[in-house]
Amino acid sequence: MTLTDLSTPSLLVEQSRLQDNLASMQGLADTNDVTLRPHVKTHKSVALARQQQQHGAEGLTVATVREAETFVEAGFDDVRVAYPVTGRDKHKRLQTLRGDATVSFTVDTVAGAEQASAVYEAADDPVDVLMEVDVGHGRCGVHWSAPEAAVTLGHRIASLPGLRLTGLLTHAGQAYSGPSDDETEEKALHRAARHERDRMLSVASALSEAGVSGVTPNTFEVSVGSTPSMAAFENTERDGFRVTEIRPGNYVMHDAMQVALGAASLDDCALTVLTTVISTQTKPGDAARAFVDAGKKVFTTDTGHGTDGYGIALADAAAMRPHPGLHVDHLSEEHGWLTMAGDADLTVGDRLRIVPNHACVTVASQDTLHVVDGPSVVDAWSVNARGW
Repeated sequence: MTLTDLSTPSLLVEQSRLQDNLASMQGLADTNDVTLRPHVKTHKSVALARQQQQHGAEGLTVATVREAETFVEAGFDDVRVAYPVTGRDKHKRLQTLRGDATVSFTVDTVAGAEQASAVYEAADDPVDVLMEVDVGHGRCGVHWSAPEAAVTLGHRIASLPGLRLTGLLTHAGQAYSGPSDDETEEKALHRAARHERDRMLSVASALSEAGVSGVTPNTFEVSVGSTPSMAAFENTERDGFRVTEIRPGNYVMHDAMQVALGAASLDDCALTVLTTVISTQTKPGDAARAFVDAGKKVFTTDTGHGTDGYGIALADAAAMRPHPGLHVDHLSEEHGWLTMAGDADLTVGDRLRIVPNHACVTVASQDTLHVVDGPSVVDAWSVNARGW
């Protein structure tokens, strides 16, 4: 089967680039003596998760209970929900999985911990819980600069029946903000990685000093994640605590955001969208345009530091060479709008490949990942874990 046999829009995963990405991140984990627990929300694919496991990953990170159910049902036996799970119904679903797998999740409030305890207190074995810490992103989590709040929450979690405080977890989402005025992209990544690591270790140290039960070096987990911050990650020790696991997700694919941040090169991007030109128009007062059969429901409207439009149109997918005369500058639901300039001269029926801005959202809307080796389609992997 070749690319010409595929209907569009189709998601393509270049086999060689994927394998390089898997090996590279596993090598980073091994070098820094940490467990790689990849975040599978990026691909939601059982087949791809097995590839990660074969490369050395231990356990999986998920974002939803549905993802947890999908991967446990597929035989994975260690699943961590990197999300403050709320609601008795969702906790009951996780509790059901514990007969077949080690399941853990995060909490970041006393109320959340108490609600979880009400479900797990009757269990024979306490459930593993990690306290979520905000190291600068500003989303969920106890703020790293308020150790007294972390200590209060830590004592409460440790005291509740059915819960076992096993570690700290964070996501350095601020790494996606890019450099400040006086920084290069490289310096910004190093700053984000350093803050993520050091702020987590400072909270672990504060919990230990306060005598929170279970918080001891060598056994207490310190879990960090974010593909951009992993581009500059180096482990270290503070008061006997070290980062114990990393949870990047996007690294398997990479995308235009990672390229703009300097966390990857365009050559690292394994995911492209194969799409077809459905119309070309030059209307009064407007530039020459080509319209393709992939819009918001495929590419997503996500943008970030350094991105230009909603994806990178390629002139040569084998060489990952951008087309200088094509710009993906607008999206409607089923239409991608491309401005044509210079030597760009697309006609109806032409096909092209576009690197999306955000691989995770692109994959979440589709059913299948087509694994390709140049022009050949060598496999098809289901996107198994859609939904909540």
